[in-house]
Amino acid sequence: MEHLQVSGRRYTVRRATIRDIPALAVLLADDILGADRERADLSAYEQAFAEIDDDPNQFLAVICDEEDLIVATLQLTLIPSLSREGAKRLHIDAVRLTPSARGTGVGTAMFVWAHAYGRRRGATLAQLTSDKQRADAHRFYEHLGYQPTHEGFKLPL
Repeated sequence: MEHLQVSGRRYTVRRATIRDIPALAVLLADDILGADRERADLSAYEQAFAEIDDDPNQFLAVICDEEDLIVATLQLTLIPSLSREGAKRLHIDAVRLTPSARGTGVGTAMFVWAHAYGRRRGATLAQLTSDKQRADAHRFYEHLGYQPTHEGFKLPL
């Protein structure tokens, strides 16, 4: 377990557990896109959690406040690659903060922690994708130094 200090408050960063699934599902549903695509039935989340938790290249993080309430989450994936001379990439996904945590510095501290996590494991590049509808998130990522260098494509299977 690691800690973040933000504006005199202490937050804990830890690996998510199966008991966190209900709170994580609420966080995933609490945005413009998640409201339509996330569901109340937790069985699919529990099955996905088992796969994530079993994969050594995955870290599903939760950030808890001083009362041990989850205020944020993100999923980190280490991706070995042949490109960039065999660079390992840190892919950051499913970033969510509770409304009360937005604008407090928790998100910035969480990303500083995530970048350090990746560096400790040999990552030389951090990457993420963000839906085009998330303009506030894009401003935040650019504030952190991320650059929109690629166009992403998806195909439902």
